[in-house]
Amino acid sequence: MKQPELVFYTRSRCPLCDKAKSVIVELKKEYEFMLIEKDIDESDELIEKYGLMIPVVEIDGQEVQFGHIDPITVGEALTEKN
Repeated sequence: MKQPELVFYTRSRCPLCDKAKSVIVELKKEYEFMLIEKDIDESDELIEKYGLMIPVVEIDGQEVQFGHIDPITVGEALTEKN
C-alpha cells in the first residue's frame, strides 16, 4: 500500500513553521507517510499561494491545515489515508 504524501510548506525565520515541523516529526513516529518539505521562498508561485497562510500541511494533494498545525487534525487526516 502506498504511503500518504505529506507536503509541508514552510519558510525560514517562521516560528509557526518551526512549531509545525516538530508536530510533524512527532507524527512520523506514529504514522507512515512520506514527508516532502517545500520552502515557499524558492517559488514566486508558492509565495503568492501560501505567503499569508504558512505553514501549510497538505496530504495527497489535499490541504489539511494551515497556520497553527495541531497533531490531532493532521493525525486524523493521516488515519483516513491509511
